[in-house]
Amino acid sequence: MDTSLRAPLQLLSCEAARPLAAAVAGHLGVPLAASEDQWFASGEGKHVIHQNVRGGDVYVFGAPIAPHDVRSVYDRFIMTLHAVEAAAQSDAEWVTAVLPYYPGARQDKRKGRTREAISAGLFARMLQEAGARRVLTVDIHNEAIGGMFDPMRCRLENVQLCHRFAGWLRAQGLCGGVVAAPDVGGLERARHFAAELQADLVAISKERDYAQPNTVQRATLIGEVEDKDVLLVDDIIDTAGSVVAAVHALRERGARGVTVACSHALMSPPAWDRLRALAADAEAEGWRFRVVGTSSVLHAQKPDWYVSFDIAPLLAEVIGSINGRRSVTRAQNTDEGPSRALGA
Repeated sequence: MDTSLRAPLQLLSCEAARPLAAAVAGHLGVPLAASEDQWFASGEGKHVIHQNVRGGDVYVFGAPIAPHDVRSVYDRFIMTLHAVEAAAQSDAEWVTAVLPYYPGARQDKRKGRTREAISAGLFARMLQEAGARRVLTVDIHNEAIGGMFDPMRCRLENVQLCHRFAGWLRAQGLCGGVVAAPDVGGLERARHFAAELQADLVAISKERDYAQPNTVQRATLIGEVEDKDVLLVDDIIDTAGSVVAAVHALRERGARGVTVACSHALMSPPAWDRLRALAADAEAEGWRFRVVGTSSVLHAQKPDWYVSFDIAPLLAEVIGSINGRRSVTRAQNTDEGPSRALGA
């Protein structure tokens, strides 16, 4: 046995996350462990593991957002908890919950209102109580959520996409000479992309009325985009209200094309309708419009203006690095592929 490994590497998945988990397993050269979700007529469920995981370094894939699955976000999250606990109760040495999109990440503070939950912390406590020793996520909305875990019991590992994602966008010809942030809160993310792409940086000041969820009242551009192609970067597209407002602000200031790139394309209604209308305007008016999501959320039927960036190779490299006690920072900031058959 290779003593540099934490323990033999094993991957298992809840049903909604299986496509991504299978892709990661393929890059690592290890099979998915035999396991399944089971649902009862009452709506209750459990996750059953059909093979020995005792003493293993087990990675449990969950997908809270899964457009192809009929169950709710909360059903899928609870099933992930069932799977994590099943692995822990089966005497796995290490259990890591792999949630590329961390549920409740935007519920990380009260925003001036005191009679509501901070659900990001609630979910953190639930994951560690279920038996997770680490939670692996991608471009989390607020890295301070890591402080909501008890570091003696469970830690948050936030994988940053910027280096790999920016390089891929460049190779695809989808980055322009300007990088834009859709709001001031996203300026640091946009700054990282601008540095990777050696591009100029602009920002959009977004005004919301938090009494009206998913509504942007006004967007004001800070910077110059006249006659330039713009890469608009964000972590989440939910109902696409922010994206539409930001693209209109860029176009009003003379941008000749806009590519929207996000880590997590949730695409809750009416997102697709809003973006289709924007794509139709672009075609009619003769300017370029693209949306780029990642495989953190899988969409089966995609229009030709939507492109997906595959995060499976990066997740495989990160998981291999954790299992082999190597640097995760180096894994996410280099272009090397994952080592195969780690811990097999």
